[in-house]
Amino acid sequence: MRTLIAPIALAAALVAAPLAVPLHADAQDPQGTADYARDGVRSGEFVRLERLLADAERRYPGRVIEVELDQDDDEYEIEILMRDGRVVELTYDARSGRLLKVEIDD
Repeated sequence: MRTLIAPIALAAALVAAPLAVPLHADAQDPQGTADYARDGVRSGEFVRLERLLADAERRYPGRVIEVELDQDDDEYEIEILMRDGRVVELTYDARSGRLLKVEIDD
């Protein structure tokens, strides 16, 4: 199940928050996804989102336009609009912070 975590405006505003986890969740369970992510960070199971965003933006400079957390796989998907107009999607393991996949849309 892929659940929207945050559009760019919310992600940017919350990166500096204590847990750096955006608080948008799916319509069926408005707090479930946010709570899941927040609890994962608090318990040390998940890396902080700010760390993943910094890595993604270092690799692909541009503007973060979307962040999702796939709860089935515990993977964050970060989309960045690059300066050349292409969109790159980076998939990170939420537990280890390891970059798993990069897809660039033409």
